[in-house]
Amino acid sequence: MKPSPDSSGPAEILRCRFLVVGSGIAGLWTALHLAPHGDVTVITKSRLRETNTQYAQGGIAVALPAADSPEWHKEDTLEAGSGLCDVPAVEVLTHEGPEIVRELIDHGARFDHLNGELLYGREAAHGRNRIIHAHGDATGAEVQRTASEAVAGLPGVTVHEDMAAADLLVLDGQCLGVEALDLARGRRVRLLADCTVLATGGAGGVWRFTTNPPIATADGPALAWRAGVYLRDMEFVQFHPTALCAPGYPKFLISEAVRGEGALLVDAAGRRFMPEYHELAELAPRDVVARAVFTEMTRAGQECVYLDFSPIGDQRLRERFPGIVDELQRRGFDPFNSPIPISPAAHYMMGGVMADLDGSTALPRLFACGECADYGVHGANRLASNSLLDGLVFGVRTARTMAQTTPPDAALLARATAQPAGCLHALDVEAKPVIQQLAWDRIGIVREGQGLRDAVAQLSDLTEQIHPTEMASLAELEAANMCQVAWMAGTSALAREESRGAHYRSDFPESREEWRRHILLRQVEGKTEVSYQPVTVEE
Repeated sequence: MKPSPDSSGPAEILRCRFLVVGSGIAGLWTALHLAPHGDVTVITKSRLRETNTQYAQGGIAVALPAADSPEWHKEDTLEAGSGLCDVPAVEVLTHEGPEIVRELIDHGARFDHLNGELLYGREAAHGRNRIIHAHGDATGAEVQRTASEAVAGLPGVTVHEDMAAADLLVLDGQCLGVEALDLARGRRVRLLADCTVLATGGAGGVWRFTTNPPIATADGPALAWRAGVYLRDMEFVQFHPTALCAPGYPKFLISEAVRGEGALLVDAAGRRFMPEYHELAELAPRDVVARAVFTEMTRAGQECVYLDFSPIGDQRLRERFPGIVDELQRRGFDPFNSPIPISPAAHYMMGGVMADLDGSTALPRLFACGECADYGVHGANRLASNSLLDGLVFGVRTARTMAQTTPPDAALLARATAQPAGCLHALDVEAKPVIQQLAWDRIGIVREGQGLRDAVAQLSDLTEQIHPTEMASLAELEAANMCQVAWMAGTSALAREESRGAHYRSDFPESREEWRRHILLRQVEGKTEVSYQPVTVEE
């Protein structure tokens, strides 16, 4: 561990009007729209482009085709969300999406075309072809490139790579920025801001098997939790059904769009099984497909099932999914001649920091958007390819609200500047694999009461080992964040005595109308407060 700074204050203090924590599409799109209203600082704990956005394959769901409409997109989103979507949030996503995607294109995003027109694909649970994609299966990388280059060209935006938010700076019930670690220089930094937005992305790293890159360690929800902010629906974690079953971390994702083009799920004997589970077969919602794959693996005592690419055809497969084909071949697999072994992996967190439709949280001057936030748009199960659209739409709305927020009182900022350096929250890195295995085994695709109780008890014991320190490594900070978020996911899953969307309880296998409500968690004076909120159905 590097030497501690002077305990009277951080080694460096940086001041900005707007602070963005995270550099995926939600963070960069927010920064882009904040830039005309004041100086913006973006911090990211790794490289600018090392984000969940960068790794997204499938595309962006948006009602641009003439044969589609935002209302139909809305209906599909609500259906996938299994009764837990807040209707106004879905209305915002689907109706504001087309204009904002056009803006993304105006900024230079190059999506695939056919005969001069945008090419639209279809994925599971979509009633129509509405998925735009780039370079076949590299949509996320194209979106990340576009946003990164757009932000890089703005003189009012400063980007700090290798800078990790360690805790929110809260004074007099307001968020005034973050305490951070400058990882490159091994020193603490305090970033003072009029407004702070958490756009830290996903939580896949909490589970042993994930499609997320290693940076996805649930930092935003953990920061909010320690500051007493509400977390909502933390039990809802989406497991992608088709990750390559081969050594490697993170798991290589095989896009749902592959099944949209005709690929079939089969067992070791070549038997197609999805028609036995859902009328839409391979195009059923992700939670259905993931549980079907898990069930078939368990029944056969195997570590995988298989994805048969042959119905797509060799030429179409090469044209539509060049990145997937190249990566599979690089790893020694031949999708043209043999089914590919796949198994589920943690992919997306539907719950998160509770925010309204303008990104505001219950803590003044703190905002949240993208995957780390929950404004009720995804419900119990995110509709495929709605995630990038989420970051775009709610990034704009969050920026608009932040821009209208007046600066804090000068005296308050002066006190925040002089505030002694607080302790960081760290956990021994050896706890990481224990947390990941617990989450996978007990808070995974299929859950049951006793397993959840055991997981929550063990995670509670681990949280007691989180210790205050003046300096810590990034891995120790991440271990603490992962532990707290895993505990939240287990606590919420134990409380929800039903099955709905991505949350499946074998001891409560049916959905129950009395549980058509959100579960809220908040830490108040060191104690956990659990409350409930009805689903908003009025537009």
